[in-house]
Amino acid sequence: MAALYSTRCCSYPSVRWSPPQSYPYSPSPSKLGNPQCLTFSSSASKRFLAAKVSLKSQSDSQLNALHMQQQDGAAAATATPVKNETTPQRLKEEILSVTSSGESEGSVNFDDNGNESTVSITVVGASGDLAKKKIFPALFALYYEGCLPRHFTIYGYARSKMTDAELRNMVSKTLTCRIDKRENCNEKMDEFLKRCFYHPGQYDSPENFAELDKKLKEHEVGRISHRLFYLSIPPNIFIDAVKCASSSASSANGWTRVIVEKPFGRDSESSAALTKSLKQYLTEDQIFRIDHYLGKELVENLSVLRFSNLIFEPLWSRQYIRNVQLIFSEDFGTEGRGGYFDHYGIIRDIMQNHLLQILALFAMETPVSLDAEDIRNEKVKVLRSMRPLQLGDVVVGQYKSHTKGNVKYPAYTDDKTVPKDSLAPTFAAAALFIDNARWDGVPFLMKAGKALHTRRAEIRVQFRHVPGNLYNRNFGTDLDRATNELVIRVQPDEAIYLKINNKVPGLGMKLDRSNLNLHYAARYSKEIPDAYERLLLDAIEGERRLFIRSDELDAAWSLFTPVLKELEEKKINPEYYPYGSRGPVGAHYLAARYGVRWGDLAVDQ
Repeated sequence: MAALYSTRCCSYPSVRWSPPQSYPYSPSPSKLGNPQCLTFSSSASKRFLAAKVSLKSQSDSQLNALHMQQQDGAAAATATPVKNETTPQRLKEEILSVTSSGESEGSVNFDDNGNESTVSITVVGASGDLAKKKIFPALFALYYEGCLPRHFTIYGYARSKMTDAELRNMVSKTLTCRIDKRENCNEKMDEFLKRCFYHPGQYDSPENFAELDKKLKEHEVGRISHRLFYLSIPPNIFIDAVKCASSSASSANGWTRVIVEKPFGRDSESSAALTKSLKQYLTEDQIFRIDHYLGKELVENLSVLRFSNLIFEPLWSRQYIRNVQLIFSEDFGTEGRGGYFDHYGIIRDIMQNHLLQILALFAMETPVSLDAEDIRNEKVKVLRSMRPLQLGDVVVGQYKSHTKGNVKYPAYTDDKTVPKDSLAPTFAAAALFIDNARWDGVPFLMKAGKALHTRRAEIRVQFRHVPGNLYNRNFGTDLDRATNELVIRVQPDEAIYLKINNKVPGLGMKLDRSNLNLHYAARYSKEIPDAYERLLLDAIEGERRLFIRSDELDAAWSLFTPVLKELEEKKINPEYYPYGSRGPVGAHYLAARYGVRWGDLAVDQ
């Protein structure tokens, strides 16, 4: 129950309570367990003494060692102080109570025997765009905020020939001083880059990974070694890299984890084959399937918004909600990335993962706890309750060339990496339904597209009309104008706002629609962390709540695979829409069929 016990170092930099991992030790070097550890920063040592906890023997200390034990699958702490008796619960409260604001100087990790540990992070595919633009900057942000252990090493691994100095030069160009404490950012950059190294090698070479293993051991120098591999590589070479890392570069005395980037296959069959192959070398608990949208602040806030605010929970059902819209739009095209995109299309790239995961989080029942497995169990129940998607409930489109002013915008097939006769959809809209007691009959409308009029990702919850509304005549025949709507804007400019009706001040009875608005930039001064920062930290800490389990993946693909096959086998022509427009007209007809108007197209969005 990591989410219940753990305090994030970025919010509480002094102490982290780290619960044991769920998987047991195994004699296989690729399937090792995780020693339980207590993590704290050097700057918090005095406060820890005040909490009557000592992690190492000192001659002037009047405290005995803290022993971590695992009881009934949960973390329990016992200590025997010299003077006053301290119960396990009281001790845990004292440990957590010493967390406070202040600078973190990096945390120190110990296993339950007091042995110091280290974390080695290997970015496989380090020369790629994802690694340069997202992974290395996220790791630097975690280091700057004091969220990484004191002892850590970062290795880049790719086929490109490169030296340590060349890797550091490449990485330094993407690091930014965007974080609050800017006064020593350049110094922190230099310190971080000194922890970055490079090893060239083939992804299918056990010998090259064995050489990497040797280099990692030189930095681990006898500590308990934990290893995290981030696969920032094409999916067709996942298995080769995992096989080599598992057999030749797994940790011998700590945990080994692998982060796998989407796409997780193209359909149910290829996804199942990928999962089966991964599990030849890894346990399910070692596989972290990353969907970076689950790491976004507003997506993670979904469960908080719903389960910790009494006003929402009674409304969160078919009795009060008329429809739910999940909208993703980009105001640019494939931009030379068409070769990859053409193989997958917008449904596989956005809807089957990002939007469907958000839908599951939105619609799930209250979990038993905040434990990762309890949350993922509820998400799977939602996915398994969903009606198979029919071709008649899907609209696909593809953007075409358009001239606006003196600027000519290219068509999708103008991309040199895209076949001229490509039918790959760059836009899709779909109507989905959840056949359970809470959501029966409520349409969940998804819309995703490229080269549209704006860039946004949001959830729109449109409530039902007020029965016998006394003020209908003030709104005229357009009852949608009188409908309450909750909008959760995931990006850009994060916000949560509720549209309500109110009287305009004055002697007459004129009604107006206004927003009760939580605008994050105005409310919170601290910059919102990038999604990759949160997910990388979760992977290091062993928190799986925001990662996708294999049965989730199976359930998600089972919804979309039949309609994807039908689209491809029947060679359905996409509806063409101009670059920079609001998308195909067919999307409006699809929504109208269920009595819905897309919320992002209203005048008062």
